[in-house]
Amino acid sequence: MRIGWRIAAWAVGFRLISAALALFINLSFPLHAPEQLTVFGATSPFWDTFARFDTGYFEGIAWGGYQSPIVDGEYGRSNIAYFPVYPMLMRYVGNVFGRHHAIYYLAGIGISWACYVLAMVALYHLARLDLPRRMAARATVLISVFPFAFFYGVAYSESTFLLFTVLAFYGFRTRRWLLGGVCGAVATATRVPGIFMLPALAWIAWRSAAPEMRERAKAAGGLALAASGFGAYCLFIYRLTGNPLEWAATLQRWNYHVGGAPWTAPFTLLAHLATHPYAYLAGDRMAPYDTLYGVTGILFLVAIPFVWRRFGAGYGLFMLLNLLLPLSSGTFEGVGRYCSVLFPCFIWLASIRSHAAFTSLVVVFAMFYTLGLALFTTIHPLF
Repeated sequence: MRIGWRIAAWAVGFRLISAALALFINLSFPLHAPEQLTVFGATSPFWDTFARFDTGYFEGIAWGGYQSPIVDGEYGRSNIAYFPVYPMLMRYVGNVFGRHHAIYYLAGIGISWACYVLAMVALYHLARLDLPRRMAARATVLISVFPFAFFYGVAYSESTFLLFTVLAFYGFRTRRWLLGGVCGAVATATRVPGIFMLPALAWIAWRSAAPEMRERAKAAGGLALAASGFGAYCLFIYRLTGNPLEWAATLQRWNYHVGGAPWTAPFTLLAHLATHPYAYLAGDRMAPYDTLYGVTGILFLVAIPFVWRRFGAGYGLFMLLNLLLPLSSGTFEGVGRYCSVLFPCFIWLASIRSHAAFTSLVVVFAMFYTLGLALFTTIHPLF
């Protein structure tokens, strides 16, 4: 119990330091692009650092609900591509304090912070199933200073997704099928990649459940419950549009197409960096951002066999499927953010015995965390 409080206190302290750093960045550097939205209707150097890019969509859902992509018989863009748990939490928490745009933004920030703190405690206990205390605590440090972990502290759904994903895996690892199923349902209704935890949870259930038929039935029930979050949202979209997968079609209208060869973008990036790195980075407007996201994704792919061997197929499958989906789009958009919730990699890194290696990772992570936070805060295209 005491270690949980210490981790929670550390997590809150880290978020405060990160928020202060974002404020100084916002005061010191010009914005790369005009502000798309503000928390209070006018520029706030402190509060607006928490509200960039997708935050506006989440707040729009909290304020006005989902919009049908069909207008006057024609399909267009819609906010249904964003899964409901996080914006609905913004709505319900915000309504407690009064219906106002700023209240919903502040509710989103508070939810992200609270979920991040709880996720760090949950991650520690999940890591303790495989690691001693010191290494389990290291996992919470590494995931916190990961270069794209700043998304945990802004009005995005990453920390909510991480919390319920970790709890789902903890429930299945400890044969608490109801806990795992409920938390899995919340996770699969929070973000599209949540559905890719289901094969991993199925593997863990198959390996963990006792051979008795009753225990197997409970495990299967937990897995079905975990899938129900995704199913419920598809049912809602069906009632709204007539197509249960219309959220996927909406993504395609935003020119985000998955299903291609997942190795195309990584090989192209590596070829650029191997043959003419400076010309590529200096000559292509998106090259620095693609490199940050792309190299991160490639390193996580390289880590999968080590995670698989050390912790089993459940963790390996979770990482593999959650990387193949975005990489199959042929772009690196959002890959760093997707990697930030791949907790098995951080547990594996924490298991490395060398203290020097751990210290080096923290230093490198923290350097690029500061860079990523600066780019996001000043509205560079990291989203």
